[in-house]
Amino acid sequence: MAEMISSRENAKIKYACKLQQSPAFREKEKLFFAEGPKLCLELAKGCKNTVLYYTQRAVEQYPQLTELDGVQYIVSEPVAEKLAGVPSPQGVFGLFELPEVSISDLKPKGHYLCLEAVQDPGNVGTLIRSGAAFGFDGVTCSKKCASPFGEKALRASMGAAGRIPVVQVENMPQAVEHLRQIGVFTVAAALYNSRPLEEAKGPFSNGVAVVIGNEGQGLTQDTIEACDIAVRIPISQQVESLNAAAAGAVLTWHFRKGDYT
Repeated sequence: MAEMISSRENAKIKYACKLQQSPAFREKEKLFFAEGPKLCLELAKGCKNTVLYYTQRAVEQYPQLTELDGVQYIVSEPVAEKLAGVPSPQGVFGLFELPEVSISDLKPKGHYLCLEAVQDPGNVGTLIRSGAAFGFDGVTCSKKCASPFGEKALRASMGAAGRIPVVQVENMPQAVEHLRQIGVFTVAAALYNSRPLEEAKGPFSNGVAVVIGNEGQGLTQDTIEACDIAVRIPISQQVESLNAAAAGAVLTWHFRKGDYT
């Protein structure tokens, strides 16, 4: 029988709230916070669940929650509101271990999505979801990206961050160079000094990496120069450019896993 927590001032609840709010604390504790029954069930397929909080109402609707690993607590509705930070919460909250993945885990013949300073968490989550949808083997996020394990990014990725390896790196040009050294063909998304996407040719047999930049500034020049080629998506002159998430969806579909193997 799960223990009941009815106090909003309970130390375990304060700890979970701090994980939800602080990227630095998540990194220190090697844990992240997720809300929602479907998201928690999906994340549990790829990430280790350490703690699960749910209301009686929620567990009656999703009895499969009790089958997840980790310590489980039933929480009162006021406690659930504190964990969610809003009225009418979904009533399910999980703490999961941050995946331990490094750049050295990215191997030849893979398809990778690299994000440089993509700052909107919704875009980061959507890009990770697109990568997973089109068979990519991993996502690399630079230091200035929004946290892929923050609440908004997790919600946008719909749990894809638990199904596809996500590597966080300090320096994107160095990460691109590592991929090139193992034979992966690297493709920068850039508006200028680039060729149309349909003209992108390369030796794709050892894999491909799609590199996407910041919403406002795009990729840094150092990162573009580190890549094998730069491409642009042909669009109507009525708009200047695509949103980072939209561009990423087009590019991950174009270079989807299976096309060049």
